[in-house]
Amino acid sequence: MPLYKTITVNKHTKAFIWKVEEPYEWLAEGIRLTPHCQRRVDGMKSEIHRRGFMSIRHLMAEAGYVDEDLYYDDLGKPHLVDNKYISITHSFNFTAIIVSEDHVGIDIEKQREKILKIANKFTPLDEYHTLANEEALIRKLTIVWGAKESVYKLLAQPGIGFLQHINVTDFDFDDSKTTTHVRYNGIDSWFDVEFLEFENFTCVYALPSGNNNESW
Repeated sequence: MPLYKTITVNKHTKAFIWKVEEPYEWLAEGIRLTPHCQRRVDGMKSEIHRRGFMSIRHLMAEAGYVDEDLYYDDLGKPHLVDNKYISITHSFNFTAIIVSEDHVGIDIEKQREKILKIANKFTPLDEYHTLANEEALIRKLTIVWGAKESVYKLLAQPGIGFLQHINVTDFDFDDSKTTTHVRYNGIDSWFDVEFLEFENFTCVYALPSGNNNESW
């Protein structure tokens, strides 16, 4: 099943998720890459990375774009030629994009025990002492990481620290949403975050909260 999920966030914002199951040859069929992107694909040693790269071009087609419509700035942030905002993510066999008329960020992560070892680097662990078991802790930490990563990608401000500068408001799993606050280098802003879980993966996307007056 190629296109795994389409999410209409609001009238200006859509997210698209792809489950990468197809061989590279199928994914490459009918997709025209710029010379730069073709060289990038040709230089990839990992087959799953090559397939993931091409699946993102299919997601862009779902949103009405081709490879030539995408470019990257000096910080590595993707942009669209029509000045809409785009964010891109991939994790193992899932890829996703989100396209909006507003600043936006998206992240997909596989739920893994590995996150327990690095958690203290991006969030105060004592905030999660009430969770029932390790599985719940892994799920929650993955959402928190995804929230911070998606906001980080949205802002693209060098020097922002996940632990020091980005704070995620506590939430219940059933909420499927929370808020995130960033205070850094003149930024003092809130962001709306939504999340979903599927097949032991977590997808999180972020948009500026409506009460912000800042522009990035």
